[in-house]
Amino acid sequence: MPEIRYNVITREWVVIATERAKRPDQFKRKEAKKPLPAHNPQCPFCPGNEAMTPPATFAIPDHANWNVRVTPNKFSALASEGERIRTVKGIRRTVTGVGIHEVIVETRAHNLTTALLNDHDVELVVETYLDRFKSASSDPRVEQVTIFKNHGDAAGTSLEHPHSQLIATPIITSQLRERLSNAQAHYDEFAECIFCRVLQLELEDGARVFLETEHFVALVSYAAYTPFSFMILPRRHMPTITEMTDAEAADLARVLRRALAKLYHGLGDPDFNYVVRTAPLEYYGVKYYHWYVSVIPRLTKMAGFELGSGMFINVALPEENAAFLRGVKVD
Repeated sequence: MPEIRYNVITREWVVIATERAKRPDQFKRKEAKKPLPAHNPQCPFCPGNEAMTPPATFAIPDHANWNVRVTPNKFSALASEGERIRTVKGIRRTVTGVGIHEVIVETRAHNLTTALLNDHDVELVVETYLDRFKSASSDPRVEQVTIFKNHGDAAGTSLEHPHSQLIATPIITSQLRERLSNAQAHYDEFAECIFCRVLQLELEDGARVFLETEHFVALVSYAAYTPFSFMILPRRHMPTITEMTDAEAADLARVLRRALAKLYHGLGDPDFNYVVRTAPLEYYGVKYYHWYVSVIPRLTKMAGFELGSGMFINVALPEENAAFLRGVKVD
């Protein structure tokens, strides 16, 4: 019989359609992706084509011999210049669309993805995330910084070269504000971080945990919205990514690469999105919120029921997905 499971973090219900559930191996990509060249002379993110993008704002190790390069998005969703002005006219609210939109070019190689990089390469990407998060947060116009990656057509990517993005907005989105509010309400009632509690219970149960390192745990949520969607949670309580130590940042790179490698090898390089769900810098040190990385493989499509009800139908069992990922061997 189908189950309707409750996500205690988002306070949303998810239908686990057990009678429609597919075996984990049925989600593996059937057709092979076309091979890509190591360098594409038309790609604005490939080395030698730096003039095709706006000037870099950050690079490791340096602008001339970069391994990771950050540039303003040429087609930015927000204006980099201007003041944040809030306007209220009756029931209408408007904020000027100012902020920061950057592209983080993760590697010089056009034909790689996070799963195929080495640990050091991904450490440089994480180091860049931290630098750009701090830089964007220092802008007085900015209220929220979102770091995310789109991989593949179904995930919304427009350029094949491995890259992430950062968008810093002049407002806190309703989705993040609701998560913060839910977490604070739970803390007020139970004097505990709901994320720490979930992590403790999942480690005790073990059925949905598929990867553990010294500082992080990767697990498929009890009420996962979609097949193979999972979280990477730090073991230590931290509301913002800026609270990581150097050792934790290096470990995040390792667990992120290995978790994505399990998807790559186990499911044939599926399209996916990931988002770093961190609190804004002003929440540094609060006891009720706990940052994490959310990874969503694009294996199914959102349809009318999801759009009309706000409730997802997951046609895969989280426990079986976790067991499948545990069984995928990676370096």
